[in-house]
Order: sequence, then structure tokens, then C-alpha cells
Amino acid sequence: MTELWNFEHELIEQGYELICGVDEAGRGPLAGPVCAAAVILPTDLEIEGLNDSKKLTEKKREALYDIIIEKALAYGIAMVSEKVIDEINILQATFLAMKGAVEAMELTPDYVLIDGNREPDLGQLPVKTIVKGDSRSANIAAASILAKVTRDRYMMEMDREYPQYGFAVHKGYGTKKHYEALTEHGHCPIHRLSFLKKFYGQ
Repeated sequence: MTELWNFEHELIEQGYELICGVDEAGRGPLAGPVCAAAVILPTDLEIEGLNDSKKLTEKKREALYDIIIEKALAYGIAMVSEKVIDEINILQATFLAMKGAVEAMELTPDYVLIDGNREPDLGQLPVKTIVKGDSRSANIAAASILAKVTRDRYMMEMDREYPQYGFAVHKGYGTKKHYEALTEHGHCPIHRLSFLKKFYGQ
């Protein structure tokens, strides 16, 4: 049994059954939404190659995405737009996306594992935060893959709408090419203006 199930096993021993992992993608980019996913995998399901989405190739993430969607007992995905990020800040927007992802699941979990060290308000649900949880918990790793693939696919769509920025390549992150495009073209409707204050010297 892989170490990825250690946290889940401890909770199962305490009597919990539906253990959900939650993670987000897209906190750092200059453009596009933040996306969160929530996943409940069958206990002890072995998915070969399951890991933190950032450690996987795009091709591997896409393959694992399909397996997770097929095998999960339940999953939910939620995105919060750049407009809302500008209004309430990225941390609160991330919490909103996480809450939305949990609420989008067809099953209500009885325990929630969240990547990071800050916990959103999930009402009465018990929550445990796990630093680097996406490489330490099977359910969080699965959630990280769903969130990353969903957001990347969205940014590929946005690349077709705004081809001058290169979203298909950098997915909205602040690369040299992205800053060069901002200098040349200014921002577009999906840019996070609160993230561009320094760029505009505000």
C-alpha cells in the first residue's frame, strides 16, 4: 500500500468513510480563473503514477484525469473568475472555489483533506490541512490533477480568443513572453488587474 493513503487510513481507523481531497490550480497566474477540485476515491484504489500534478507531464495528467473521473466515487470542480479574484483577493477566491468544488460533488464527505495550511469555511465538515498534501494524500493528488487539467483546458480555449498573449503555452503565468505581450497589447478581459498593479506602476 503506498504512503499516499496514510492520512486516509488514519481517518478510516477513526470511523470516517467518505474522505475527500481538495486542491486548487491557478493561484499565481496573471490571467484567468482559480480552479479547485474535490475528489473521493474508493479506499485503497491504486492509480499508477498518481502524484502532485506539478510533478507530472501534461500528457500524464490528461491520462490520469480520465482515470480519476471514471474511478472516483464522487468529484466536484469549481472555478472562480478573475473578476471575483480582483474583488475579494486570491486567497478568498481560492476558498470560494474549494467550497464550490465540495458542494458540486454528488456525495457529501464526512472528512475533508485540504492541500496547504489555510482552511476554507466548509460549515460543519471536519477539515485537516496538509502542507504539500498533493504529494502526500491520494485524494488531494487526484484533486490537484482535476483542477490543473480543467484550468489548463480553459486557458487553451482563451488562447483561441486572445492569441496574442500565448495563453496556450504559459497558461496565464507571468513569463517573460507574457509580460512582453502585455507591454505590446495591454491587458485583456481575463487578466487579473489586481495582479498587474506593479506592472502598471500602481
